[in-house]
Amino acid sequence: MPRLLLIANPLASGFTGATHREVLAVLSETYEVESVWPNGPEESGDASAKAAANGVEMVVAMGGDGVTHHVANGLVGTDSALGLIPVGTTNVMSRILKLPSRPLAAAKFLAASPNTGRIPVARVESNGPGPRLSGYALFAAGIGLDAEIVQQAEATPHRKAWFGGLHYARSATWLFLSRFRNRAATMRVTSADQQANAVAVLTQVHWPYTYFGRLPLRLTPAPAEGLSALIVERATASRGVGLALTTAAGRGLDKIPGATVWPSVGELTVEADPPALFQADGELWGKLGELRITNVPNALLVAAPRADN
Repeated sequence: MPRLLLIANPLASGFTGATHREVLAVLSETYEVESVWPNGPEESGDASAKAAANGVEMVVAMGGDGVTHHVANGLVGTDSALGLIPVGTTNVMSRILKLPSRPLAAAKFLAASPNTGRIPVARVESNGPGPRLSGYALFAAGIGLDAEIVQQAEATPHRKAWFGGLHYARSATWLFLSRFRNRAATMRVTSADQQANAVAVLTQVHWPYTYFGRLPLRLTPAPAEGLSALIVERATASRGVGLALTTAAGRGLDKIPGATVWPSVGELTVEADPPALFQADGELWGKLGELRITNVPNALLVAAPRADN
């Protein structure tokens, strides 16, 4: 039988012991299953990397986008497939890959020997301040506004669990109007021959994605090769309203005044002075002064009905 490692996050908003037992029973019909409950993000990444090195055919993240991010970081560049059992608040990556939204249905999908394919990721490298950091983002990475939205939302996890995308939207509105409106541009953004000053930068790996429940966030009106980057040059109340309405309508954000979109970016560098808060897939990395984000095609093997960009 093929082998499968199930890495579960019991702190995920939709996790229950009963659901975990049901998922194990379904997966065990097809795979030789080992299940672990890591004590933190680092253990999740280490467990998935070790499984891949030992030739385990599939590593499944049971939780939300946090455990998915850390498990996937251990699998990039390997032949072990990432599987997902969504029990988090928003489950962005499951939505992108068109996976079943219910845990038991997702387990049955994985037990049916699903299609696998490779998807792109974004490699992130930082020179600090502090120690050098590197890793991968599956769907989005940003410095400035969106990272502060994540920080604000995570500060009240009970509201995140109860209200989901609405809580993120409320946090985004409050931050835009209270902290970012008319903030000076303190970041220098460069990609090939393009340069801009910015108060916030968001890169998108897949089209579309969203933190806001079923509202899609599309930086471009149509899928683009490589990364897409949203450069917010100045934050005003009117531009905040424009961003919100365009997001709600599901259109691309490339026509908002004061916000420039660079489609099909291979590599992007950001210099922030002072250092600004950074997030990848909703996971906070802290305040960074210099970073490079690079598109990595065909980097991660996934089990999904839609294993493409």
